[in-house]
This record gives sequence, structure tokens and C-alpha cells, in this order.
Amino acid sequence: MKRLLIVLIITPLLQINLFAGEGMWLPLFLQALNEGEMQSMGMKMSAEDIYSVNKGSLKDAIVHFGGFCTAEVISGSGLLLTNHHCGYRQIQSHSSVDNNLLKDGFWADGTQEELPNPGLFAKFIESIEDVSIPALAGVTEAMNAKERQSIIDKNIVEIRSKYDLKEFEEITIKPFFHGNQYFLFKTVSYYDVRLVGTPPESIGKFGADTDNWIWPRHTGDFSLFRIYAGPNNEPAAYSPDNKPYTPKHFLPISLDGITEDDFTLIFGFPGRTNEYLPSNAIEQMVEKTNPAKIAIRDKALKIIDKYMRADEAIRLQYASKFASVANYWKKWIGESQGLKSSGAVAKKKAFEKDFQSRVNKNPSQKEAYGDLLNQFEKEYNSIGDLAYANDYFSEYIRNVELLKTANYLKTLAKNQKAGNQEKYNSFKKRLTPVLIKFYKDYQPSIDQEIFAALSQMYFENVDSKHINPAAKEKLLRNGNSYEKFAASIFGQTFIKDESKMMATLDLPMDEAVKTIEADPLFQYLNEIADYHKEKVGIPKNEIQSRIDVLMRKFMKAQMEVFPDEKFYPDANSTMRVTYGQVKGYEPRDAVHYNAQTYLDGVIQKYVPGDYEFDLPKKLISLHEQKDYGQYAQDGKIPVCFLGTNHTTGGNSGSPAIDAYGNLVGLNFDRVWEGTMSDFNYDPSICRNIMVDTRYILFIVDKFAGASHLIDEMKLVRPKSAPVISKPATKVMDSKLKNKRRRKGVPRESKHVMPETQGASGGGY
Repeated sequence: MKRLLIVLIITPLLQINLFAGEGMWLPLFLQALNEGEMQSMGMKMSAEDIYSVNKGSLKDAIVHFGGFCTAEVISGSGLLLTNHHCGYRQIQSHSSVDNNLLKDGFWADGTQEELPNPGLFAKFIESIEDVSIPALAGVTEAMNAKERQSIIDKNIVEIRSKYDLKEFEEITIKPFFHGNQYFLFKTVSYYDVRLVGTPPESIGKFGADTDNWIWPRHTGDFSLFRIYAGPNNEPAAYSPDNKPYTPKHFLPISLDGITEDDFTLIFGFPGRTNEYLPSNAIEQMVEKTNPAKIAIRDKALKIIDKYMRADEAIRLQYASKFASVANYWKKWIGESQGLKSSGAVAKKKAFEKDFQSRVNKNPSQKEAYGDLLNQFEKEYNSIGDLAYANDYFSEYIRNVELLKTANYLKTLAKNQKAGNQEKYNSFKKRLTPVLIKFYKDYQPSIDQEIFAALSQMYFENVDSKHINPAAKEKLLRNGNSYEKFAASIFGQTFIKDESKMMATLDLPMDEAVKTIEADPLFQYLNEIADYHKEKVGIPKNEIQSRIDVLMRKFMKAQMEVFPDEKFYPDANSTMRVTYGQVKGYEPRDAVHYNAQTYLDGVIQKYVPGDYEFDLPKKLISLHEQKDYGQYAQDGKIPVCFLGTNHTTGGNSGSPAIDAYGNLVGLNFDRVWEGTMSDFNYDPSICRNIMVDTRYILFIVDKFAGASHLIDEMKLVRPKSAPVISKPATKVMDSKLKNKRRRKGVPRESKHVMPETQGASGGGY
């Protein structure tokens, strides 16, 4: 362990072989590992401006939004900025056919109109600590994986016991570098987070699925929330008496915007990457598993799309589900193409050849690591067909909604079989609101058609030895017709009916489970799931466990064999910093993409009546009149821009921060050609996509007329630095807002300040 820790400390003095902009770095190591490179790329801040436990810093303005996205505090009154797609479920939950916030947008006129969102939380990082030594105390190389993990688990319990936590504080300890290091995150969560504003989806989701992962992009993908606190500014459950949260730091917003090669910093909670996989894993992904997952989702999406285009009520019901399914479908397509076009497998093999050559020249390394690559090849050859069958099964269950719902009922049945009434009741209590939400947006006829189509794919494309013969017998009894098979199952199941489902759950435990187990859809799921677990799941997991052990060893080996390289840990939903520059790119021969798009491009894409490219009349009018206020650049409104920042899922909603610590953009996507950056970062085509904050301000102010929100923010000009007026730092109610309007405060000049270097512009 000591050797690995030393590598992290000394590598800044050695040759750096990573690409500028590559990597998702732990913020507490920026001073040791990254500060010099970041400043050479144009950053004017210090590492302590970004991450500090002793004073307010950029990290104190960054939150884990709901555990699935990132958001940032942009005012002294707890105003949060995140993506429209991150807040989509909350916006949808407040929508109905008669009051459609998704379609029409929403802007609270004062705090009294801001909408609560049960279950939504905003989590701040208080501190990060390296606990590798105590976490790995007593661990030896001779231990097997189970023994090793048992020791680590006991050590983690001991580490946790030494922290005296307040209510709403938590300790999370996670492995890094495939279990070679461990870091502790102390967090505090706020559970009263209210919807403040959202543009209509014709702006917030402009381009929808056609433009998803695509550049040029013209999407105003943002929404606004607010954190509320109880007494003493501390976290509290929702209460009308709660007050807007006062942050340690909030991000000023730059009106000077960006130009090519400007420094950009992304702060957030990236979900998952695997940058250090062997070539065998990448080959399997490109040739086997990605094509399987893509094909299944492609079929399901075409069926859903057909119904969404024919019926507005169905479109509203299925909008969020469609977007969720389509998101990774399109990502996997671009990922596979990017891995092929960038020669990822060849690069991995070249690295492995160099690795093996170096290992062979060092007797101690040869003894420890000489056979690693051969072992990888053996294990990946063994797991290939199982991984394919497993992904096919998982996507089949996931994309047939009723099968996914029936899968929840298996947990109830399991608890009943164990005679555990307490666990049964606890799970039923958690399941009930999930089911209520599910039935609200469910159409059995659509699901039945998807079931028929995906059942055919599953039976015809997965090796028959991996499918229960009893399930195939059911198909045979329906004349081998998948449509009749689906009609038979859906015609008899009670699970599709909300009232019958809820009535069943109201029965005593034994009676409820007896009813569930008699259901034909539940029986079918049990047949294929239990057989799949035995024939695919268990053997696959055994091989994967061996691969995981090899990966931990391979990660350690890379850091020893290549001591002149600095290594960043794979993403695992913990706080990271990634830095880069504003840059266009050339995806293929004779094609060059500029780094910035404008409102002119939005208008060019406008298709009246089309659910992806329609536009509000007011936005068209503002463009025609060139009514842009102070948010224009050279007579045009900037919309989106590109950077070389290394991002992934979970970075949605992350702030794009300029060289001085000011907000210039809002991260929301990557370019299609570069989605393979989760496995192979290539600086020539890997780009993240951000909404320009000037477009956000323009929409809030000129389009929505929500100038009271602008009044909360601190607008700065770090490049041109005109001295104008002092910003507001407190939220204004509608009466004060109207009073300001009556006073005639000029719209073009208020709340714009110069900004000095460093991260000192926020509210501490």
C-alpha cells in the first residue's frame, strides 16, 4: 500500500503521459498532482480555491443532486442549477394534461410558489480523507477475495465508529483503483429541495432524442431548484417554516462567456468508468454485449415511439421512460463506433505488449505479474457467451415493464418463504408508492406488444441451453406465435391491473403471496429467472469474481511497472474534478465542428408542430426582434459549447467553471463519437457538451420574465471587468421584485461586477 501512495505523491515530478484534459481527479490531490498543469492551461485559481476544508471553496457550491446528477448553488439563497433532464421526473410529477409543466414550463413567482419534491435531496461533501492504511490493515496477498473483503469490511466498521456524526451527516467509504486504495467521504444532505423554474421542454429538451449525444447542439438543458433549511441553516425535513439555505459558497456567473482554448473545469459526481480494462474486455464489449443491448432497446423504442407520436396523453406518460431507455441505447451505439474508429483494442494490445516486455525484464515483477494477461484471456474466453446471455436477459426484463414489476414481487415472495413478516411489510411499504407511480404512466397494450417482440428476440438469439424448456413449451402451446403467447400471458395476469394489485397487497402475507404465485406472468418470470440464475448468473459471477481479482492485481501492476505515469481512479459516483479547454473537433474527413452554437441555429432547426423541434412563439419573437438584453455576444445569443473535459453519466448538471472560478456553462452531454471515453479517452474526438450560461440567463430573464431570479445571482465580467453595481445575495419575493420594476432599475446594467482572480466571488 505504501508503494501505491508514494506513486501518487511523486508522479508530478515525473514525465506525464496522460493527455491534457484526461482524467477524473480527486479534488484533495489537485495541489500535488494537477495544479501546475491546470495553471499552464490557463487556470488563475489555486488548488485550495477549488477544494478546502478550512474555508469556503468551489466544492461547497457543488451538490450530488438526488444521487444521480450534479447541481451547483448559484445564489446566496440556496438557488440550485442543474439539467432539465436531471429534474425531469420532478417536473413530470407536478404535471398533468391540464397543468403540463413539461410542455409549458414553470417559474415560481416568489418562494411561496416553489414546489416541494418528496425524496429529492442535495448532498454536500464536507471532507475527503485517504483511509487506505486502516482499511487494508491485516490484508495479505495470500488471502482469497472473500477473506480479503471480510477483513476490509471489519476495518471499515472500525473506521466509521470513530466519527461522531450529527443528524443528516453520513460517512461513505469507497474502494479506488480496483480495491487498492480506500477513501472516506463525509457528507451532509438537505432533504427539502423545491422546484423553482424550468423552461418548456421545447427549450429544455429541444432536439430530444434525435439530437441526444449529437453536435451541433441547441438544447437549453437546465432547471432551477432551491435548497431549504431548518433552524440554524441546518438540514430539516420539509416544512412550510423552512427558509432558503445560506451556502458556504455560491458560484458567480460570467457574462463574458468563453472563447476557443479557454480553460474549463468540471466539478461533479461522475458515475462509472473503466479506463484500465484489458483488450479482451473491450473486444467482448464491441463484438458481443453492446450489439445485444442495442438491438433489444431499438425494438422497444420503435414500439413506444409509434404510440407516443399518435397520442399526446401517451407521449406525456411515456416521455421520461422513453428518454431513459433511449439515452443508453444511443450511447452504446456511439461508444462501439468510437472504440472501433479510435483503435481502442489495438491501443490496449500495444500497451499490454509493452507491459509484458517490461515485466519479463524484471524478475520480481515477472514472478508476480508474468501470467496476468494470459489469465485474462482465459477468463474472458470463458465468460463471453454467458455475458451475452446475461445482458440479453437483463435487457429483456428491464424493457418489459410488467416483467420488471413482477420481479419486485419476487422479493415479497422470498420474504414470505423465509417467514419474515417484518421484512415483508418493510418492502411492501417501500414498494407501494413505486407501484402507484408505475400505474399512473402505464399502458398494458403497449407493454404487451413489447413483450411479444422482445420474447421473440430472447428465444431466437440466446442459446437454447440458457432458456428454461418450460418457457419454450408455453410458446409451443400458443402455436409458436409470439403475439398469441403475449396475449395469453397479459390476458390472465392481474399484475397489469392497479386495483387488483393493490387489493392483493392488502391481503395477509400468506394469502397475498399465494395469489402472486398463481399468476401466469409471475410463474413465467420465475421459470426463466430461476433457470437463468442457475445456468448463466451463477457461473458468470464466479468467472467475474476471478476477473475482479485479476483487475485489482493488474491495476497495482500498472502503477508499479509504469512508475513515470500518474494514474487517476475510475469514476464511482464520488466527487471529482476534470479540467480541459474549449475546443471544436473533426469527427471525420473534411468535417470540422466549431466549439460554439447560437440561437440562430435553434431557429434553423425549428419544425412547427414537431415534438422534438417545435419552439415557443415568444422565443421566435425574441430572435426576430434581436431582444437579447445583456446576454448577447457579437449580436448573437450563445446556446451551447464544447470542451475537452473528461465526463460521464453523473456529470449531468455539473458546472463548467472558468479560469477565475465563475460559472460559464452547464454540462449535460457528450458528443456521440466520444462516448467511448468511459473506456478510452481520445483527445481528438472526446468532447463534453455544455449549455452556455448566457443562454440560461437569457431564457430566465427575457423569455420567462423571471428577473427576480436574476436579481439573486451574482453576474460578473472577469475579462472585460466594468464596474457597475452590487449584486443581490438574497431571494426576493414578488412584492420586492415589482417594487424594483416600479423604480425603473435598468435591465442592461444591474448586477454585473468585475471579478478578480481566485474563487472568492461567492457568498461565504
